[in-house]
This record gives sequence, structure tokens and C-alpha cells, in this order.
Amino acid sequence: MGRIRPDPVLVQAVIAGALSFAHLHDLAAAAGQDGWKAWAYPISVDLLLVAAWRRLRNDGSSRLAWCWFLIALVASLGANVATAGFLDLRHPPAWLRFGIAGWPALAFLGGTLLAHTRGVVEAADTTPLADMAPAPAPVPDPVPTVGPPTESPELEVAGLPAAEPPTEPPRRAPAPAPVPAALVAHARKVADEHHARTGEQIDTDTLRARLGVPPQLADSIAAQLT
Repeated sequence: MGRIRPDPVLVQAVIAGALSFAHLHDLAAAAGQDGWKAWAYPISVDLLLVAAWRRLRNDGSSRLAWCWFLIALVASLGANVATAGFLDLRHPPAWLRFGIAGWPALAFLGGTLLAHTRGVVEAADTTPLADMAPAPAPVPDPVPTVGPPTESPELEVAGLPAAEPPTEPPRRAPAPAPVPAALVAHARKVADEHHARTGEQIDTDTLRARLGVPPQLADSIAAQLT
């Protein structure tokens, strides 16, 4: 077994998180939230910060995620600064007690919106496949024939070759399936992850299996990724 090597970045994150946690606890306790309630405040702030950051990392930049990320960051940073002697925690001001008392409702609203508001990728994944698949191309009706073609008597007399029967025009291939931009972006993320893991470009069959789309739609997506 190899030796366990401590990660300096992880150690630094644990120390910083513990200090921030203690500052939030002290601020909540000074504002009148004693007992287990004072310990619940730092957990609420840190969880809201992590949830907003996860939304930004998974679904990209959005106003909703940035708004709640900044709110949680200001709450955490404000507690760290407030406990450095800028406020008299023995006689906390009214606005601090008001903010601490109203934080649970604000954090509950932010967590609910982050958890139940769908992102762009989730909306593309839940789009019905029947809506994304193109309508089948119309097939022209065959020309009805009564019997075998006969040569014209006038052409036989003149010695000219008889006209050939009309041939059916070649059928056009169906137009490529329209692909939503959000689905293409999700497919590109899947392809990049496959390339980073295996070192090879993702093939159409693997892409179709990962996305769960019909073969024709998978071909259209693969064409746009190249």
C-alpha cells in the first residue's frame, strides 16, 4: 500500500471552512440564536453556497445561480468580517438581529429555486423525442399503368424508335433532423468527456446510447459535432 500524502489544497480548504463555520456560529449566537440554532446557521449558509456553485458548474452561467451564490458569499464573508471587531457582539445592532432572524426563510427560498428550476441541459434532456424527430418525407404515388407499353404505329412507319415509358423520379433523402442547440451543447459535453477518458473520438453508436435518441437524430448530432 502506498503512503497517504496529505493534499495541501484540501488541508487549506478544511481550515478555512472551519474558521468560517465558527465565525457564522459566533455571529448567530451573538444575535440571540442560542443552542443548536446557532450551529444550524453556518450549515445553511455553506449548503446554499455549494448548491449555487454546483448549479453554475453543471448548467453553466445563469442569473438565478449567480444571484444565490453571491447572497451566500456575502453572508459568509460578512460574518467573517463582523467577528473581527467591527461590531460590538455584546450589544449587536438591530439590523444584524433582523438579518439573522430572516436568513432561514431566505435560504429556504434560494435552495428551493435552485433545486426545482430546470436548467438548459435538463430541459433538452426531457424534450419528447417525437417532437425532435422529423416528419417522414412524402412518397410520390406510382404512375398507374394499364398494360405493357405499345409502340405507336406512326413511329413504326417512320422508322423512328418508340418513346420509352416515363421513369419514376429519384426519391430525395429525408432532410436531416433539426437538433436543438441545447441538445448539441449537451452532446458536445458528452463527447469531450468520452475523449478525455478514452483518448478517442466518440462514435455515433456510443453517442446515441449515451443520449438515448433515435439513430437518425444521433447522425444529425454527430454531423454537427465534427
